[in-house]
Amino acid sequence: MTTQIDTCFAALSDPTRRAVVERLVAGPASVSDLAAPHDIALPTFMRHLRVLEDCGLVRSIKKGRVRTCHIEAAPLIEVQGWLEWQRRVWEQRLDRLSALAEDIERNTQ
Repeated sequence: MTTQIDTCFAALSDPTRRAVVERLVAGPASVSDLAAPHDIALPTFMRHLRVLEDCGLVRSIKKGRVRTCHIEAAPLIEVQGWLEWQRRVWEQRLDRLSALAEDIERNTQ
C-alpha cells in the first residue's frame, strides 16, 4: 500500500474529517461553513483541515479573509482503486468457499 493511501485512510478514520470530505463533495465551502456543524473550537477544526490537506484530499485557497476549501479527487480515486482490488480478492475467495461448500454438500448426500 502506498504512503498516500495510508495517510488517506488515517485522515478518513476521524468522523469530523469524513464529514468535511462528504460536504466538500457537494462543492467548495469556506472554513467557517465547514466548521459550523461541528461543536469544536476553530483551532481544533483547523487541525482537522490540516490533516486533510497534508494527505492531499483537500486544498484551500485564501482570498482576502476567506479561506475556501475544495475536494481533491486524485487521492480518493487511488483509495477507490485499492478498495475495488480488495473487493475482487474477497469475492474470489468467497466464490471458492461457496464452491467448496457445494462440493462437500454433494459428497455427503
